[in-house]
Amino acid sequence: MTFSNLRYQLADDGIATVCFDEPGSALNTMKPEWYADMVALADQLHEDADKLKGVLSTSAKKTFFAGADLKGVLTLKASDAKASFESIEGLKRAFRRIETLGKPVVAVIEGAALGGGWELALVAHARFVLNNPKIPLGLPEVTLGLIPGATGITKMTRLLGVMAAQPYLMEGKLFSPQQALELGLVHGVADSTAQLHAMAREFIAAHPQSAQPWDAKGYKMPGGGLSSPAMANGLAVAPAMLFNKAHGLYPAAQAILEAMVEGAQVDFDTATRIETRKLVRVMTGQTAKNMITAFFFNTTAIKSGKSRPGNAPVWKPARVGILGAGMMGAGIAYANAIRGIHCVLKDVSLDKAQQGRDYTHKLTSKQVNSGRMQAAQQLKTMALIQATDNTADLKGCDLIIEAVFENRALKAQVTQEAEAMLAADGVFATNTSTLPVSGLAKVSARPAHFVGLHFFSPVDKMKLVEIIRGEQTSDDTLARAYDYVLAIGKTPIVVNDSRGFFTSRVFGTYVMEGSAMLAEGIPAPLIEHAAVMAGMPVGPLEVLDATALSLSVQVLDQTRADYAAEGRTYEAGSGQLLVERMVKEFKRNGRAAGAGYYDYPADGPKRLWPGLKTHFQKPFDADPLQAQDAIKQRLLYRQAVETARCLQERVLTSSHDANIGSIFAIGFPAWTGGALQFVYSEGLDHFMANCAALASKHGPGFALTPEVIQTLRDYQVA
Repeated sequence: MTFSNLRYQLADDGIATVCFDEPGSALNTMKPEWYADMVALADQLHEDADKLKGVLSTSAKKTFFAGADLKGVLTLKASDAKASFESIEGLKRAFRRIETLGKPVVAVIEGAALGGGWELALVAHARFVLNNPKIPLGLPEVTLGLIPGATGITKMTRLLGVMAAQPYLMEGKLFSPQQALELGLVHGVADSTAQLHAMAREFIAAHPQSAQPWDAKGYKMPGGGLSSPAMANGLAVAPAMLFNKAHGLYPAAQAILEAMVEGAQVDFDTATRIETRKLVRVMTGQTAKNMITAFFFNTTAIKSGKSRPGNAPVWKPARVGILGAGMMGAGIAYANAIRGIHCVLKDVSLDKAQQGRDYTHKLTSKQVNSGRMQAAQQLKTMALIQATDNTADLKGCDLIIEAVFENRALKAQVTQEAEAMLAADGVFATNTSTLPVSGLAKVSARPAHFVGLHFFSPVDKMKLVEIIRGEQTSDDTLARAYDYVLAIGKTPIVVNDSRGFFTSRVFGTYVMEGSAMLAEGIPAPLIEHAAVMAGMPVGPLEVLDATALSLSVQVLDQTRADYAAEGRTYEAGSGQLLVERMVKEFKRNGRAAGAGYYDYPADGPKRLWPGLKTHFQKPFDADPLQAQDAIKQRLLYRQAVETARCLQERVLTSSHDANIGSIFAIGFPAWTGGALQFVYSEGLDHFMANCAALASKHGPGFALTPEVIQTLRDYQVA
């Protein structure tokens, strides 16, 4: 029998080796040819049954198996549901024929087994894995808007129980080989390939007749059946907890929960058919396409350097200087040290610099206490941060990052003081959120080596860094900045210089649209609730409090001054004017000051300031659900329009930077696949019509110029 994506060999000792080896690819994937191979493999094993003593399932790639062909999923339509169902069921029949052959099947895993790869491993009666903590195992499909549909839900539920399996299915939580051993999902870990194969052969010798646990007489679901009191109580609250977290925006998580519970009440084969039905429903839907686009294809584009100019060798600084030891600078120091990069943390006094260094000690202490870091590793990490108040200590740094207050004069002062300390070919970066980099670079002696690195707070949690290319920033400098961001474990996006760049500019439209609604008299609770129900992490009023209303006013004042210096007048929007009133008239500066849109009492949770209703709210008699939908649309559309404008103005130059930047920096809902993907998932003509309606009612913030429309069409084709 011939195969196209695997090799089959039956040795004289009766052990058959199945080696998955997709031609011309670094990975093994579940492509149509592989589906046919699995059907043929089941036939071959049954044909050889009398001679078989066991089967070894292996891989010729660095990974065991990568999973589904995601490009194919993007092309699926609702009309493809029936064919998809039949195809998946055909694969499952092949799986079932292999695992019910009666002969021991053993998976020998030397690399990652994720998604369909882990489901393939679950076909085996035993799994043995190299003892390497960097090998990821599990079912992360939900993070791509999909569900495990090749028996993964059914088998993980039967191996772990309904409640215990939930994090690994509904959250896509991965596990290491050692964790898999502790969970009972693998039968052994080995320190070498030779030991791995020896353990697999020993299992075959010891288990000449093998069956899956759920096929054995007397099998009982771990954790008890659905009717047990503990299980019944847990399942009673699970749907509510899921809705509270996902707000009904993520159909994959809901489908997984349904498949787990429904499947646990029926026999194995019926359970897998339930799983297939739910997979087909999810994979032909728009949310899966959105999330696959962002979290697989866009993320892959960034990690592979699509936005990195040139082909110079990868660069990693040996020593990084950081100017300013406040929350931002301290976070940047931690990000360097945790990745093994020596850094010099400078502030105006040694005490302030030491306080910034202590931030890393606080974070690493939590990791030591939780068992995620050894005490020796903490000492090593702390030794990589040098706190100082002496500019001379920066001498020889390959990279210096200025992270002082958002004040042009102060940034100019520290730049001139520290730039001379750089290594001969060093890079100077400014961490600014709004000030144009080209203007800040005017004080630099080497503007070609000057770049913007916009970190987000808190740095230890935020994944993204926005790299801003100034007018004179060289390709080599930009490439080095890109490499550095990857070296500290962050995700880089590259944008061209402008006021607010991409992320701050679009973020500003979100919070100011919320403030504009408040100025219109819409109740603040409705604004905040609608934002969360749309999928934003927090409401626009709360997030504006967190970033400080006073900071927004400072930015407004600076913008007015900059416009005036150019002989122009800046026309502030209604949202900006309301924020200005909050600060200057009502003295409410934000969360740090204890008073903003919310009150922050020391003895209780935050609550909306009653003055919002007194000073701004107008009589409101609209239907709450309709009003909520209208608010959700305004908040999402306003950000999407500004993203489109950034594309047209060449602030953004790629769809992957637009989507990933909007999700990781701004919190644009993950279910949309990002701000640009949201436009296309709405349908461009539909989006344009809605923008026209919104612009006529709520102003030019929603207007699309012919140039912006053409840009959207161009990117859609690309």
